Amino acid sequence: MATNLRCAVGRGSCDAYTATRLATRAIGAHDRIMAYDNPTSLTRAIAILTVLGSPESTSGDGIGVVQIARLVGREKTQVSRTLKTLAEAGLVTRDPATLRYRLGWRLFALAAAAAGQQLLTLTPPVLRQLVARVGEAAHLSVLEGCGLLTLMSESPPWAIQSVPWVGRIAPLHCTSAGRVLLFDHTDAEVRARLDGADLATGGPNRPHTIEDVLARLHEARRRGYAVVNEEFEPGHVAVAAPVRDFGGRVTAALNISAPKFRLGRSLPAAAREIKAAADHLSHALVADENAATPGWAGAGPDGRTW
Repeated sequence: MATNLRCAVGRGSCDAYTATRLATRAIGAHDRIMAYDNPTSLTRAIAILTVLGSPESTSGDGIGVVQIARLVGREKTQVSRTLKTLAEAGLVTRDPATLRYRLGWRLFALAAAAAGQQLLTLTPPVLRQLVARVGEAAHLSVLEGCGLLTLMSESPPWAIQSVPWVGRIAPLHCTSAGRVLLFDHTDAEVRARLDGADLATGGPNRPHTIEDVLARLHEARRRGYAVVNEEFEPGHVAVAAPVRDFGGRVTAALNISAPKFRLGRSLPAAAREIKAAADHLSHALVADENAATPGWAGAGPDGRTW
């Protein structure tokens, strides 16, 4: 099934990609980690990082050099030299009081950057499959200030869009994608983010107060997906589900939107499809490259595909 794909990369900024900028600034021309002069040193560094990422380290306050040397099966002096280089690169940190080591901030920044790149790489086929299964437009969005930014959009070949979605900022309070992007927020954080937002914008069924916004958010969070019925604009319906990163945090939203006369009766089935697609994409972001599957098994009633 031919489809129309639109993508915006690098427009604006969003919380999900802050780590990318941090990693870019951290990498310099004199990156010490690249100074390893033989494969053994690199292998040793990888083994140490793997140990520091294990539950034995992350469940406590880190681990000491003697224990690290024992776990990687190397001499303490070799491990100490490698840890020093890793620490200078920001990939590990050493507590000056306990002398224990933990993974460093830079490693998490690089992981977040990789997740962002993976998201943009893995999303297009998921959007295409959603369009093929549901027959309506599908989108990928991220938080952008007090609104949401659409990064990718795919529509059926017959669809006519009067307003392009890619690169467009939409409100959070009356959209399905906006609602799921707030899933990880506390009530206080939602109030702060929407402080100053014009709740008067939207369709006839939009939430009119911040308390109404929170009530609808709580309900959607319990379900695991959001449904809006003429909240964004008259005659418009949509469903959305969260995409989560390697840390389990909401990093983006997948959503399907369409005129109510076409999708209104099928909203429950569309919601199951969007939830299955978002879960699949979340798993693909953290799965081994060879373990990622090209699609999901289907989410129709009783487990049947559409």
